[in-house]
Amino acid sequence: MEFSLDLNDEQTELRDWVHGFARDVLRPAGAEWDAREETPWPVIKEAAKVGLYGFEFLANAWSDPSGLSMPIANEELFWGDAGLAMSIFGTSLAVAAIFGSGTPDQLAEWVPPCFGDESAPALGAFCSTEPEAGSDVGAIRTRAVYDQATDEWVLNGQKAYATNGGIAAVHVVTASVDPALGSRGQAAFVVPPGSKGLSSPRKLAKLGLRASHTADVFLDDVRVPGRCLLGGRDALDARLAKARNNERAAGQASMRTFELSRPTVGAQALGVARAAYEYSLDYARTRVQFGRPIVENQAIAFALADMRMEIDAARMLVWRAAWMGRNNRPFAAGEGSMSKLKAGEVAVAVTEKAVQILGGAGYLREHPVERWYRDAKIYTIFEGTSEIQRLVIARAISGHQIR
Repeated sequence: MEFSLDLNDEQTELRDWVHGFARDVLRPAGAEWDAREETPWPVIKEAAKVGLYGFEFLANAWSDPSGLSMPIANEELFWGDAGLAMSIFGTSLAVAAIFGSGTPDQLAEWVPPCFGDESAPALGAFCSTEPEAGSDVGAIRTRAVYDQATDEWVLNGQKAYATNGGIAAVHVVTASVDPALGSRGQAAFVVPPGSKGLSSPRKLAKLGLRASHTADVFLDDVRVPGRCLLGGRDALDARLAKARNNERAAGQASMRTFELSRPTVGAQALGVARAAYEYSLDYARTRVQFGRPIVENQAIAFALADMRMEIDAARMLVWRAAWMGRNNRPFAAGEGSMSKLKAGEVAVAVTEKAVQILGGAGYLREHPVERWYRDAKIYTIFEGTSEIQRLVIARAISGHQIR
């Protein structure tokens, strides 16, 4: 059987197309929107105009049987600017939740409002984390209670750190239906546009990804129609019955979804790391000290060699996990977590090294490496901290419930 790591024509075309958008649109605008700390609606509109923002793009990327199109596109887009790229890709979190748990009818009803249209783009928000429930998803306190008289679910609680929270047209909210069952007693709900009782009083000020809107979301007696329960009532009742009988739910779908998303997040981290590596390499070739370019100093050259090696190694883990996920290969050793863990830590290390190579210049906003350094840190925190990734891997390889 032939083995090749060459990209096919479609993947190469996708990479070059997204890279061009990142180079021409995102990279020049990154510093401005980072400083403004505002949702970059003109950039989102431009992405929608060229076909980068919309369900069709996500569906086409996911349809690649190799699984590589999604990480390729994410790496290139986040190479341009992570804050702007997250503003474009943040909606995909809500879409992934609808796609992963919803019925075909729900997918058709709720995905289009997440994106809006080219002339008036909209956003989607996935609301899972809470002030007391980050890595510990079983501690979610947001409650969903069914009102049989009106066929409505009533949601109450608070969500934290929600990308696009409060400004999204569609919010997807995880809530506890049966708290006694922990994470197995939870479900996901669509909160339609204009629903009363959903509020977000302020945007959160962040270290990095400043162009991406992040906020707390409050739900005060938010009533949503029964059809807004993703997957439907029959599927929920069947899952709860299994949990109450201490039977394992087939596939543990929610955790499977997190594992499948991690290579994409790893690819985003790779984009940030690659941007910093390339910039510092160019700088080292032209910066002259003691009569020669600093790249001719072994300390600088070796640092750049390590940066390149770590980026390439992380990309192999990302691509392997993306291929495995797309082809339904089990993550027997936590390969999805491996990819995100490695890429996130590489992004932090490489961007820090880039600042060091530039020296005092690297600490100034005149150069983008300081922004990339700030942006990189989130990749060891969100979508599961580095510690949680190690826990997933350790449990997978040991077969023990390590805590």
